[in-house]
Amino acid sequence: MVRQMKNPKPQEWQSTQLTKHHIADYKPFNFVDGEGVRCSLYVSGCLFACEGCYNKVAQSFQYGTPYTKELEDRIIEDLAKPYVQGLTLLGGEPFLNTGVTIQLAKRIRVEFGSTKDIWSWTGYTWDELMMETADKLELLSLIDIVVDGRFELSKKDLSLQFRGSSNQRIIDVPRSLTKGQVVLWEKGIDL
Repeated sequence: MVRQMKNPKPQEWQSTQLTKHHIADYKPFNFVDGEGVRCSLYVSGCLFACEGCYNKVAQSFQYGTPYTKELEDRIIEDLAKPYVQGLTLLGGEPFLNTGVTIQLAKRIRVEFGSTKDIWSWTGYTWDELMMETADKLELLSLIDIVVDGRFELSKKDLSLQFRGSSNQRIIDVPRSLTKGQVVLWEKGIDL
């Protein structure tokens, strides 16, 4: 049975009603979830239900373990290493877990300013995010790079940099917010 991917109406999915503040995994010091050496936080819970999702187990908001202050402290300690470029938020859906992701992103900005970057993957498109709730927009404002759009199995392309399907884009968030339109990441190249 093929599941239909879900497409929310603006502000339909509320993080405060959905999140259980669980994380599926935390992976320090990896090279696959964005540019450079990264620490990656995989949050639990996603309603998009994309066919071919690579992390299907993390679609449940109940999956994994509760996010804790101890884990947050460990993430900050790991990010402090000089060879770590930044944090990546993925999952699950980071924009449906803003109680965790905003708190962590704000702490990173307090502790490191802009010396550590924050990347995020989301099933939301940029245009959808622009019509979303205040918490989702706040999280977006704290992020440097967002890879937007649902994974589409029919557009799967393993040659793409940091993306699973050709509809997804690597967006420079600060420049896009300043210009009021999508500005693609200038380092984004396809093989």
